[in-house]
Amino acid sequence: MILAAGRGERMRPLTDRTPKPLLLAGGKPLIVWHIEHLVRAGITDLVINHAHLGIQIEQNLGDGSQFGVHIRYSDEGTALETAGGIAFALHLLGDEPFAVVNGDIWCDYDFSHLPSRAAALANSNDMAHLVLVDNPEHNPRGDFGLRDGRISNPALSTQHSALTFSGIGLYKPQLFANIARGNKAPLAPLLREQIALGKVSGEHHRGIWVDVGTPQRLAELDKQLRESQNAGHD
Repeated sequence: MILAAGRGERMRPLTDRTPKPLLLAGGKPLIVWHIEHLVRAGITDLVINHAHLGIQIEQNLGDGSQFGVHIRYSDEGTALETAGGIAFALHLLGDEPFAVVNGDIWCDYDFSHLPSRAAALANSNDMAHLVLVDNPEHNPRGDFGLRDGRISNPALSTQHSALTFSGIGLYKPQLFANIARGNKAPLAPLLREQIALGKVSGEHHRGIWVDVGTPQRLAELDKQLRESQNAGHD
């Protein structure tokens, strides 16, 4: 599932007429980078949620066949926040663990790791697996601790050693079972509850990761991608 329902307030005025996942970086919409990376990893069955200007996303991506994927859409009308949006789309996601990716990040994480991670999650008592990254300037304290493949809720005294949640995760459907369909619900409290129970695994991705949350960060990413393209890289 690619999350594409956010309003993108910090990206205004760019998002007044264009949904954030369709903003261009390196000549492509942010969401298309995700789709292409997923295809290369052999992941082709996608669900995309949307709300603000969501019809533009459907018009641009269609059924996904132009990219070699099959896309189904979850039209929330009004954005339901992360956990609420996932709960709203559960009927499209099936009974097995599924991957969720924020539509407003750019990352070179190798999605081909996800199927084996999902299989491990299915055969464990865990409820989620999170990909963490080094802390960016705008989140210096990080979100969660990571040790020996286990995620922890960092105490304030150890906050300096926390990492930042990348917006890439694997989840069991049961994690969202208590959210009534159509209700707004954030993801962080659900994760903290399961982390406290010792039911969340994780990994540290040390590659490129950008939270494209402001026009400045979008411009920097665009410049970085264009330079790498000119150098003959992806």
